[in-house]
Amino acid sequence: MPSPPVDLDLRLARYFVAVAEHRHFGRAAAALHTAQPSLSRQIRRLEQQLGARLLDRTSQGCRLTEAGEVFLPHAVALLRSAAEAAALTRAAADPSRITIGYTTGLIVTPAVRELRHRHPEAEVRTVHLSWNEPRTALLDHRVDAAMTRLPFSTEGLHVTVLYDEPRVLIVPRYHRLAGKESVTLDDIADEPLPRVRNPDPAWSAFWRIDPRPDGRPAPDGPLVEDGEDKLELIAAGEAVAIVAGSHATGLRPDLTTIPLDGVEPCHVVLATRAGDRNRLVAQFRRIAEARLSHH
Repeated sequence: MPSPPVDLDLRLARYFVAVAEHRHFGRAAAALHTAQPSLSRQIRRLEQQLGARLLDRTSQGCRLTEAGEVFLPHAVALLRSAAEAAALTRAAADPSRITIGYTTGLIVTPAVRELRHRHPEAEVRTVHLSWNEPRTALLDHRVDAAMTRLPFSTEGLHVTVLYDEPRVLIVPRYHRLAGKESVTLDDIADEPLPRVRNPDPAWSAFWRIDPRPDGRPAPDGPLVEDGEDKLELIAAGEAVAIVAGSHATGLRPDLTTIPLDGVEPCHVVLATRAGDRNRLVAQFRRIAEARLSHH
């Protein structure tokens, strides 16, 4: 006899993916804006539906069971497929809609304003994205275009370079290097740099310059969860950080930036889904190239 079909609740799958990504019920609950006991109950419901334990709790958080490792990529694909089905259906019903994402320090306003001027009938929305969200937000159809910085995996995406930004060093104002006209990698050879959980290898290599040109690994600094945590740790003297030049403005008063010599700049890009037929996406790309490239 074949097994009866399982009616998977997409909400439960989304909860599971969040816990799997954070490896911690508390952090996942905070990201989902729900209570931890409720999240634990939802995961148990999912495990009952599937007839398998997906997660084991540990002293540091939790880890995937063998069944959880098998289910995770399918859950991600299921959520992405559902988002794509909804987005394509909405696009067919209402082709005059676009959501444009942007990451910290990048300004899309001139291009958005012009798109709205050219298409007053269209619904043009903007949304801020965390530094590590653009690719996922595009593939999950949460945004249709994203202004962000390389490097990240561009598979399945159409990427246009708009302009380059120099990389600079953030240090506390009392740091031994503060006030210098510029610094080199040799000047920060022993300075610890913040780390993030499960980093993209290309991202880590670029923003930590890891390994260094001589093959040595970049010194490890504290683990950080978000940008504000990073700035607090730098101000406290626990680390320095390499960032895009646009961060030189608007910093908290106890921090300063120094130009970093001898490293290539970062590329600011507009990313969209490869093959997207939304006419507003193509129009916005052309406008962005014209209005945002002369930086």
